[in-house]
Amino acid sequence: MADIKIAPFEHTPIDDINKSYSQVHATFRTNKTKDVEWRLKQLRKLYWGLQDFTPRVQAALKSDLGKPPIDAIMSEVGMCTTDLMGAIANLKTWVKDDKNLDYPLAMTALKPRIKKEPIGTVLVIGPYNFPFLLCISPLIGAIAAGCTAILKPSESAPATAMVLQELIEKYLDPTAFRVVNGAIPETTALLDQKWDKIFYTGNPTVARIVYRKAAENLTPVVLELGGRNPAFVTKASDVALAARRLLWGKCVNAGQVCISHNYVQVQRELVPYFIECINKVTKDFFPQGPRNSPDYARIVNHRQFDRIKKMLDSTRGKIVMGGETDRDDLFIAPTAVLVESIDDPMMVDESFGPIWSILPFDNLDDAIKVANQVDPTPLSLMTFGSKEENEKILNSVTSGGASINDSFMHGSIPTLPFGGVGESGTGAYHGVASFDTFTHRRTVVETPGWMEGLLRARYVPYDLAAWKQYQWINKKTPNFDREGNQIKGLSYWTWMVFGLGGPSAKGALLRWILVLVSSYAAMTYGVQFKNRLLS
Repeated sequence: MADIKIAPFEHTPIDDINKSYSQVHATFRTNKTKDVEWRLKQLRKLYWGLQDFTPRVQAALKSDLGKPPIDAIMSEVGMCTTDLMGAIANLKTWVKDDKNLDYPLAMTALKPRIKKEPIGTVLVIGPYNFPFLLCISPLIGAIAAGCTAILKPSESAPATAMVLQELIEKYLDPTAFRVVNGAIPETTALLDQKWDKIFYTGNPTVARIVYRKAAENLTPVVLELGGRNPAFVTKASDVALAARRLLWGKCVNAGQVCISHNYVQVQRELVPYFIECINKVTKDFFPQGPRNSPDYARIVNHRQFDRIKKMLDSTRGKIVMGGETDRDDLFIAPTAVLVESIDDPMMVDESFGPIWSILPFDNLDDAIKVANQVDPTPLSLMTFGSKEENEKILNSVTSGGASINDSFMHGSIPTLPFGGVGESGTGAYHGVASFDTFTHRRTVVETPGWMEGLLRARYVPYDLAAWKQYQWINKKTPNFDREGNQIKGLSYWTWMVFGLGGPSAKGALLRWILVLVSSYAAMTYGVQFKNRLLS
């Protein structure tokens, strides 16, 4: 890996940015990206690009973040590969028109359907913490949906940005997909263009800038942000297991993970044992210490190092694990700080690093109140408690996603939607959600000529008889009273009996089929079994 040479970071000329946008926008207008086979070919070529470029990606991530080679595969290249294979395997199903829709019986002749169309030309702006994954994963959704795209990788991960540019230029259609590298001027030039959608992953400050620019053109935006994510550890939990799994979450990528916990609320009497457990796990993970471990990453740059170090220097709490730092090496050890107030500097801002707070609580209601006060819409939530406690927390604290008895495991399943809520973001992706994010669902109906007589009611001069016929065809009688209570009259009980409790006609039909098949099987095979016994 040491022999792999990566080109020095280069800013894309502003004039080239305008030309790249014009090219990919023009390509979309040719309609060639709507061809499903063309999309599949691009996805397959990207797959082989990932395989061929894996050593280069590993080297780039090592250079930018000190990321261990195995971690580069597990948390970046491997997840992209899984996402790609899922899109390739399912794309022909995803693109099919939706015809199993809910509409009035009188509209059946119109053959309503939802046609799935690419939303257009899109911009993907990536972050520095997972600089490869969080550029390629949205791109997979854009390709699958039939969009053209420009990627803007983070300049804070320069080696990865250059490898991404090399990869895209070599394996994908250059008229449809481009990479723009640079910093604020280049990003500004991109945001000045009229996009059909912008996908931004990063921090809330920049997200507001992106949103304001997008609003000028009424461009829809997906925001994947972060938050002060809470974790809960109660007396009903396996404390040692909770300590191990939570510490793992803060060691991955040196804690530069948007869904890792910012603080852990621990039931007060458990705090000493919890602290003992996290210190023991640290020694298990890093026998020679995290500084000397080949499996521990580094902070991305000095700016982020100084930000995290300032939180440690200004805390009024007590460091109970870790605390070692080295600015020259961009090293910050996994560090836990015992605090007593949500006003502590460790609690006020998102750490986005390997440091986190331990905040004692006396009862679960108080812990829930604190979580909603600190950040009412975090990106993730982790809870270690009884089933009842976990459900109470899930029902009382909003979050983009949640993991029970683990640290951000919900973000590891590539087929499930991933996204924030409120301050932690809007929109979702991964699996079919990535396809949906870049897809416009277009309602289509086809009105046959023979329906003209039934449509008389809509034409002027209005005809009373035609209007009464229209009302009769479309009328629905409510099954509830003026207080909002359901009326359980004769029709309700008739449906419950003959519909076998099904909520719809289709459900009732399926239940009747199951009943008839089961009855037939019981009669046929029951008689055969009885005859065998008698013989």
